[in-house]
Amino acid sequence: MIFSGIFLKSGIRVFVWTVLLLLTHLFVSAQQQPPRPVTIYVNPSQGLIFGAFFQGLSGGTVIIYPDGSRTVTGSIVQANLGFPFSPAIFEIDANPGTLITIMNGPDVTLSGSNGGFLQLHVGASSTGSPFIATAVPPARTLVRIGGTLIVGSPLANPAGSYSGSFLVTFIQE
Repeated sequence: MIFSGIFLKSGIRVFVWTVLLLLTHLFVSAQQQPPRPVTIYVNPSQGLIFGAFFQGLSGGTVIIYPDGSRTVTGSIVQANLGFPFSPAIFEIDANPGTLITIMNGPDVTLSGSNGGFLQLHVGASSTGSPFIATAVPPARTLVRIGGTLIVGSPLANPAGSYSGSFLVTFIQE
């Protein structure tokens, strides 16, 4: 009899603990899943393109803004010879609400097809930094980044096609 009394008390305890655990489950919520890593897509045909321009004796700058507009300073003259100009366009695949910071790399030197070098300073982005991804996948958040091309005299920077690459880092927070 003593053995069955202990078993009965033990069975009641198990039942009570089970009920308490079930009730506790109603009030406890789990932590949300960690964010998935962002994916950056770069379209090679949508790179930072400065188009055609003529340089004067003193040089100057060619500036591409994130909105796609272009301005020049110094003795540079814009030319519309059928060569496009545009900001670099990146597509960001991220969960909506993801906080992303853009960190531009250092200035880079572009090499010319006829000799010479130009300096490129990576500019501002269309979203600002940091920004919050808003597109719901499969759509992507577009980020446009402009830049400033520093052009010297014709002797230092002969006419031709200049190319190079620049670094932009997207940091998910």
